[in-house]
Amino acid sequence: MNSTLNMWRKLSPYPAGKWTFSKAVCLKAPYFATIKPCFEELDVGYAVVRIKEHRAIHNHIGSVHAIAMCNLAEICAGVVSMASLPEGMRWIPAGMTVRYLGRAKGVLRGYATMREIVPGEKGSVPVIVEVKNEAGEVVFDAEIAIHVSPMK
Repeated sequence: MNSTLNMWRKLSPYPAGKWTFSKAVCLKAPYFATIKPCFEELDVGYAVVRIKEHRAIHNHIGSVHAIAMCNLAEICAGVVSMASLPEGMRWIPAGMTVRYLGRAKGVLRGYATMREIVPGEKGSVPVIVEVKNEAGEVVFDAEIAIHVSPMK
């Protein structure tokens, strides 16, 4: 099991474990802290990350800014990619296509899914992220291409 998934599985059962894991991710990549993410679920091929609407991520019409939702999609895709990598593999984002589908208000959750990565694989792997509001409506979606390859 890789170190990201191992850390999640060790921390998440404890009362502040999910919060601690989320803070650790933000220490590694500080820009993610702007949206105050909280991981709710993480496994090979699947992640759920929650954010709450707050003034610092508002746009001019009082809803969650489009780029804050891009940031949510990126943290979902990045961490599920790290958690899903077989030993001896690496990844890097290669591109992102997004759609803004509705006004984003309140508590939002990003749901990331990806297929299994084959050891030794080289090429592009899509990660699909849907951002849903509290009513379960998809307000944003993204496809993030990650490039995977064996470590040298």
